[in-house]
Amino acid sequence: MFDLTTHPVSTRWPAQHPDRLQLYSFPTPNGVKVSIMLEEIGLPYEAHRVTLSAADVKSAEFLSLNPNNKIPAIIDPDGPDGAPLALFESGAILLYLAEKTGKLTGKTASDRHTITQWLMFQMGGLGPMLGQLGYFSKFAGAEIEDPRPRERFVVEGKRLLNVVEKQLEGQDWIAGEYSIADIAIAPWLKALDFYGTQAAIGWFDHPNAVAYLDRFLARPAVQRGLNIPPREG
Repeated sequence: MFDLTTHPVSTRWPAQHPDRLQLYSFPTPNGVKVSIMLEEIGLPYEAHRVTLSAADVKSAEFLSLNPNNKIPAIIDPDGPDGAPLALFESGAILLYLAEKTGKLTGKTASDRHTITQWLMFQMGGLGPMLGQLGYFSKFAGAEIEDPRPRERFVVEGKRLLNVVEKQLEGQDWIAGEYSIADIAIAPWLKALDFYGTQAAIGWFDHPNAVAYLDRFLARPAVQRGLNIPPREG
């Protein structure tokens, strides 16, 4: 069996259950994607709290797992062909877990490609743009006097939210049935409240998106996953 103690990350975050999938994460919009997915599919795992501080994500131990110093990351001791697999990037992890279990990735090849399309929409557009909007609204970027950076992300945030709103017309989930695309998109919509940017992009003028997020947050697996690992140690 794969011995996690041989991986440098284990010297800082030792595994109590080395036979289980190991999750290294923090409850950010990107981080909770993986904990929610794991709760939805019921795969046994062990969660390790990796804060966003440089002491954690820029430590030699964490960089040995993700050289890009971002959460989340995983180690699956039971990876493809029976070999262990270390993986980072939340979208890649969602795709891997969906393929591993055959869950939340559609019933047909066409379904899978459509779901992947919307996953990429979040990874390449919705997440980065709403994250930048949050930075220029709540964090250090809010101190910049020049209004143009924030205005740029307000405009783009509105555009992307309109894409989501239109896609949800007449359906409960973004790609038909509930899928990894929803697990990727909905946490970023939830983050608008945390960032204090709902009013800026007209959140409540998008009834399909509002109802969609409510449906998502009502799922028991989502409620559990939003707090894994706990924000406070």
